[in-house]
Amino acid sequence: MKVSIAVDAMGGDDSPLKVLKGIDLFLQKEKNVKFFIFGNQDLINPIIKNFPLVSTSSTIIHTYDRISDNLSPLEAVKNGKNSSMWLALSALSEKQADVALSAGNTGALLVMSRLLLKTIAGVDKPALASLWPTFKGLTVVLDLGANIECGVKNLVDFCKLGSALFFSIFKKDNPKVALLNIGSEESKGSEILKKTLNELKEKKNFFEFSGFIEGNNIKDGNVDVVVTDGFSGNIALKTAEGTAKYITGLVKDRFLKTFYSKLIYLLSFKIFKSLKDDLDPRKYNGGIFLGLTSPVVKSHGGTDYIGFYYSIKLCYDIINGNLQTQLEKNFKG
Repeated sequence: MKVSIAVDAMGGDDSPLKVLKGIDLFLQKEKNVKFFIFGNQDLINPIIKNFPLVSTSSTIIHTYDRISDNLSPLEAVKNGKNSSMWLALSALSEKQADVALSAGNTGALLVMSRLLLKTIAGVDKPALASLWPTFKGLTVVLDLGANIECGVKNLVDFCKLGSALFFSIFKKDNPKVALLNIGSEESKGSEILKKTLNELKEKKNFFEFSGFIEGNNIKDGNVDVVVTDGFSGNIALKTAEGTAKYITGLVKDRFLKTFYSKLIYLLSFKIFKSLKDDLDPRKYNGGIFLGLTSPVVKSHGGTDYIGFYYSIKLCYDIINGNLQTQLEKNFKG
């Protein structure tokens, strides 16, 4: 099946250059994709001529308008009906593409997505999900900032959304799902978490419910999906990103201080390179708005073309994994 991706080429830092370079890198590995690129052709055309793979696999839809990072979601919706972001989402809503991708304003992207795509039956609020590295592979974590306040139904819905995403990518039946909490004991946490715990224990689900999990245990990879509200999830995400940068920076600093430490670094170069690669946030770039009638992927605005490549790969994987079919299955009845 040929996958079609609608791309907002003007969102995030260093666009459209990083967007086109990311597409080129992806096409070097996978040809069975069609790209609809939305953006300013005066900026895109001089770049795209250097990437023949992109030229032959893409259609450019011109617009001068773009959504800046400092616009509020309300301003973006009011004034951005001809922006590259809005047009990419419109193409998705009109079934001209299978998935939409943007590195632009997160709040604007979420509000526009909800307006143009709506949510699937049974879902009140879409959630922002991402894949996190663990000792045993990758774990789905959601919500990462789309919904600051969540009720019991929202958290139960997120369990269904996250398990559908995990199954679509990894094809593992009955994924293990846990709720993020300040302790693993059932007596700890807010009343909403306790009520959610009780409801999930009593209901028949498409996943194996594992109770509560603490933030420091996510890395162990013993659960496949971790669910929380957007406030806690976004803090956890930013903390994890900062910790990864701190560790890689600390290792580099310590081993380049003296002649002997530099020698040890050179002798262990392959080990440190492997560590740096594992902690590289670009490899896990791409959040997915789950619960909409079509999937939307949000790339980090500050990432480079390699990070954007990984967000394209995520788009490709979820379409090939029939994500929407699995989501609808999880919410039937």
